[in-house]
Amino acid sequence: VLDKQIVDLDGRRVVRVNDLQLTEVRGELLLVAADIGIRGILRRLGLEALGKAVAHLFGRNLPMVLVAWNVVSPLEPQAVQAAAAGDELRLRISGKRIAKLHPADIADIVEDLGAKDRKAVFESLEEEIAADTLEEMELEDQVSVIEVADILAEMPQERAQEILGLMESEERDDVQELLAFRDDTAGGLMTTEFVAVSEALTAQQSIDELRRMEPDAESVYYVFVVDGQEHLQGVLSLRDLIVSSPDKPIREFMIRDVVTVRPEASAHEVAAVLSKYNLLAVPVVDEEHHLRGIVTVDDALDEVLPDSVKRKLPRPV
Repeated sequence: VLDKQIVDLDGRRVVRVNDLQLTEVRGELLLVAADIGIRGILRRLGLEALGKAVAHLFGRNLPMVLVAWNVVSPLEPQAVQAAAAGDELRLRISGKRIAKLHPADIADIVEDLGAKDRKAVFESLEEEIAADTLEEMELEDQVSVIEVADILAEMPQERAQEILGLMESEERDDVQELLAFRDDTAGGLMTTEFVAVSEALTAQQSIDELRRMEPDAESVYYVFVVDGQEHLQGVLSLRDLIVSSPDKPIREFMIRDVVTVRPEASAHEVAAVLSKYNLLAVPVVDEEHHLRGIVTVDDALDEVLPDSVKRKLPRPV
């Protein structure tokens, strides 16, 4: 369980198990708490005494931050197998108590969990609270539309439809579009969070539009160019966009020969295209060449790599 995460619903946060607290009772060692503070890390590294000394020099304490072990349980029914598979841990708490939290607080917790744990949390919520939580996650830009679709896809169809019915129409349409495709296709893997500008703009107008949109850095793989009907016309090099004359129309220097995939393309086909052309993301277009979304290299690899390989890959910090 070391280095696994627990959900502290009282503190409305996700924390990591840095060390374990043991105590001797009648000649036996009992596990009583999880240490989630920095002191636990220092203790495992053999640097606890040094850390306390340094803190003392600055007139500070180095307290232990503990969570009682009797309120920690795996999300999966089979505790041992779940822990061995690297599943998250959570505090044992009833669905009613979860529901008492504000949806924004639940969203803050869920955003730091893996897909399986997100599913478990959402299945414990009432439909209205689940919908409100999803909306909070989207409003906070914490979870992409594709992740929301993934959560609903793992839930019973009837319940997923009830939650969809309570969402805002624009958000609902984006999610339903993704749910219409199989998970192992480009349509199921794509995200609708991409950056696109009108072909009628100049270089400076495009830069101004990017500033107005304020996209997350993670979503700016490429700047796509579309016409008034959302047909994909080309893609912009950020370098060309920056060095071009401010009044130069982007249609004059955009790259017109854009590699694309169709929504029904398999995950392996998408991965092959990404690899062949050394792309960070590939646009997904329909029969009429409307830009429907993009599939990132991370999402494609996550779908095609075996679980045994994924477990060996370094986890993001």
